Amino acid sequence: MINKIWASFIIIGITYSIISGNIETISTEIIKSSETSLTMITKIFPVMALWLGIMKIAQTSGLLKKISTILSPIMTKIFPEIPKNHESISLITSNVVINMFGLGNAATPIGLKAMKSLQELNKNKNQATRSMITFLVLNTTGLTLIPTTIISIKMMYNSSNPTEIVLPCFIASLSSTIGGLIIDRIYARKEMKKCK
Repeated sequence: MINKIWASFIIIGITYSIISGNIETISTEIIKSSETSLTMITKIFPVMALWLGIMKIAQTSGLLKKISTILSPIMTKIFPEIPKNHESISLITSNVVINMFGLGNAATPIGLKAMKSLQELNKNKNQATRSMITFLVLNTTGLTLIPTTIISIKMMYNSSNPTEIVLPCFIASLSSTIGGLIIDRIYARKEMKKCK
């Protein structure tokens, strides 16, 4: 669906530029955007590579597992439907920890594994479980300690203090996570009342 929306935006934009006689603007913008994309990749890639490397070291050394173990009691409270010591809890926790460091791309494979693991617990395979919805909320609201990508973009545009975003980003993401989980619980209770 999103591909169709973007394709329609491009077609409408090109059609409008031809009708209004601004076809040169489209050519210029295509070249400029290609140049900007390349610059962005070359400047963001080193920072992303650094943090992905740090996360790989944390994973290999067992630090990620220790952090996951510390957060597991919180996760069992957030996901009461999941049986104790089920692999999905450790996968969900790992996903949350990686997202905390602003490495959404690195968290995606673990998130998919977590969702697959949750699907194994699902009795009705055509409908998302309570835990699946909660995990989606937790993943979407994305509690972030270090917004790696934003810091990288700020560095790319020569920000005098690229890390000043850390505290506001943490407060905003914490608020959205708490808000998301509260709304999730409200709907979960409504659903439970309907089932009774």
